[in-house]
Amino acid sequence: MRSDLVDRLRLVRSPGIGPVTYRQLIARFGSPAAALEAVPDLAARGGGRTPRLASTSDAEREVSRVDALGARYLLLGHGLYPRALAELDDAPPLLTVKGDLGLLEKPLVAIVGARNASAAACRFARQLAYDLGQQGAVVVSGLARGIDTSAHDGAFESGTIGVVAGGVDVFYPPENEARQKAMCERGLVIAEMPPGTEPRSRHFPYRNRIIAGLSLGTVVVEAAPRSGSLITARLAAEAGREVMAVPGSPLDPRAQGCNQLIRDGATLVQNAADVLEAVRPIQPSFASPHSPYRPPEPEWVDGDGGALGIVEELLGPSPVPVDEIIRLSGAPSGAVQMALLELDLAGRLDRHAGGKVSLRPA
Repeated sequence: MRSDLVDRLRLVRSPGIGPVTYRQLIARFGSPAAALEAVPDLAARGGGRTPRLASTSDAEREVSRVDALGARYLLLGHGLYPRALAELDDAPPLLTVKGDLGLLEKPLVAIVGARNASAAACRFARQLAYDLGQQGAVVVSGLARGIDTSAHDGAFESGTIGVVAGGVDVFYPPENEARQKAMCERGLVIAEMPPGTEPRSRHFPYRNRIIAGLSLGTVVVEAAPRSGSLITARLAAEAGREVMAVPGSPLDPRAQGCNQLIRDGATLVQNAADVLEAVRPIQPSFASPHSPYRPPEPEWVDGDGGALGIVEELLGPSPVPVDEIIRLSGAPSGAVQMALLELDLAGRLDRHAGGKVSLRPA
């Protein structure tokens, strides 16, 4: 129903309401309309300003623009939203997609690597992607220069998915415009950001978590230390997915990231058979993509502020696991989650990877 989509979009596009907060609001109040109505009171209880909620007119305009582009939305917990991605604590509540949604029903494998990759690495990525496609897998990557582009090219005929950091209608890098347009017709392009959004550096880690979350495993072909590809590999490991790496010469700085991953326990792969063998044990753990994600029902407690005070005292500038806050507070988990939600909506909480939280400096 369009009104429900617009309400969800208002929540998603409101500053200060991230994926975790969105899921908690929906779980607590049951519908986006009820959540929107409750946000001002929750923020006030958290001791902060009322967040500026996205307007209905802005949400309506975005829906119309997505329709005009021939794209559509995938909503967390509904329809073809990828089951594997829904397993992430910070799964995007809403994705904009354009292309062949049937690709999401096949085994997905990510191939990522350096933008300034060597010619040999690009050739290897292209051949690996082609071979995986011939074996029925769909290759996921980020439509960047270098390894990403080679992986998409190798898997183009069998089907490939590109996850972009900006809007689904924005072409970055510019030289990939024709490639992205072709993938909208014969592959699939996925974006978390609204249409028209130019990618910024802060968007790429969010893009990387989608690549890792969609896939049974992530193959890193070539990567320098502290590169974005290693971030994707770390996110894949945190999500319980297989991390694979292609070894390279120790004399090439672009191979140092892969060699380090292997030393730290990543699976060494040399061909498509190695990749498929590594991800095979993971594949049955996810239900059919048609089965909707149902978040666990938290034991929410509308407290009198007691839990909020305790939680505030336990929090500081250093990230702490939420489970630790619950244990130390002695309060019911639902009361602690409600206190964190109130602080979050009040703009006083920062959420970190691994289910950790910290109190934002005043």
